[in-house]
Amino acid sequence: MSVNETFQLLVGELRLSVLPPVLEVLIVASPVILAGILLLIFCPLWVRYIRAAYFVGLKYTLLEIKLPKDTFKSPLAMELFLTALHQTVGEGNWYAKYWQGRTRPWFSLEMISVEGRVKFLIWSRAESKSFIESSLYAQFPGIEVREIDDYARTVHFDPKENVIWAAELQLTKEDPYPIKTYIDYALDKDPKEEFKVDPLAPLLESLGSVGPNQQVWMQILVRAHKKEQIKPGHLWKTTDAWKDQAEKIINEIMKRDPKTKITGVEDEETGLSKKPTLTKGEENIISAIERSLTKQAFDVGIRCLYIAEKDFFNPANIGGMLGSWKQFGSESLNSFKPNSDVLHISLDHPWKDYKDKRRNFMSKYSLANYKRRSYFYHPANAKPFVLNTEELATIFHFPGQVAATPSLERVISKKSQAPANLPI
Repeated sequence: MSVNETFQLLVGELRLSVLPPVLEVLIVASPVILAGILLLIFCPLWVRYIRAAYFVGLKYTLLEIKLPKDTFKSPLAMELFLTALHQTVGEGNWYAKYWQGRTRPWFSLEMISVEGRVKFLIWSRAESKSFIESSLYAQFPGIEVREIDDYARTVHFDPKENVIWAAELQLTKEDPYPIKTYIDYALDKDPKEEFKVDPLAPLLESLGSVGPNQQVWMQILVRAHKKEQIKPGHLWKTTDAWKDQAEKIINEIMKRDPKTKITGVEDEETGLSKKPTLTKGEENIISAIERSLTKQAFDVGIRCLYIAEKDFFNPANIGGMLGSWKQFGSESLNSFKPNSDVLHISLDHPWKDYKDKRRNFMSKYSLANYKRRSYFYHPANAKPFVLNTEELATIFHFPGQVAATPSLERVISKKSQAPANLPI
């Protein structure tokens, strides 16, 4: 018998002795295997459905904030207000999250320009209305807060009549690197108005320059950041990826072991570990990251829309809309850039988009998500980045007189209560 025949004989005997038991096990376990496959397929679909039903059943509110003529509060007041919005309740346990579809609340901080008229708005669930109003009045006594109809619901996309250009922003570096904040601009020291340099002023000026039959919308969607990433090597234990990544960056800069916290730099004479020599820039980066970690963190998504009637479309407003975010950036730390996945400029060549089909779809999709304030969940389901309260208060706060945008609506006169001793 040849070697080949012997080998085939052994393989045949192996099949007869091993395959039947394996087949029996597979047949017996097939219901469990099938159930597991169906669970993997339908569980995400179920969560999406039950969340959609939960969102539809909620009521929402849109609040307009009119500023007083004189605003002397620094962005620190807005930071305290934003800290109050850091709400992790709502999801509760697995039953509330996966059976009832509940989620923790999210909010939309909006700055819009309707033909040059600039407004500050806050969108939220209706149940949070009183809480938001009281928190705003506590920090900004001279403002006026009123509920309005949703301006976004009145706009519809028709490629024959109007143009919608949309973009979403993302960070240029890892999330733990902070952007340039109001503290870097010395606005935490409450300087006199004539000495203030407010990074929000160029953005407001850009919004105020929008002409007739045009609108620019900017929404900053925020949700309390939580430990949600599964820790490596564990099935259920979660960790905070934002803080873990920050610690990793600091360890790399200081050249230290992540477990022992001992630097890997050895002294040539003694052979012992020594403190690494850091540049001034590296020290500033570590200091900025460590300061950032002491503040409450939010998951954030930023969406910008430019809407214009076809005959009034002005590409310069797109450059102004995106360029006005550059003053929040720093070469050594972090900054904002457009997300190329949601950017109409990527379709600027005719061969990339036959008859503008992709561009029109993107316009409808972006407008629909803006109206829903959808970002963290389906249908947007985008990947958020992390900013803390200091960073958020920098890109969304109520400016003082340094922002001389004439179309920024302000309260003409102060309101006060009548004296208590008036006769009845």
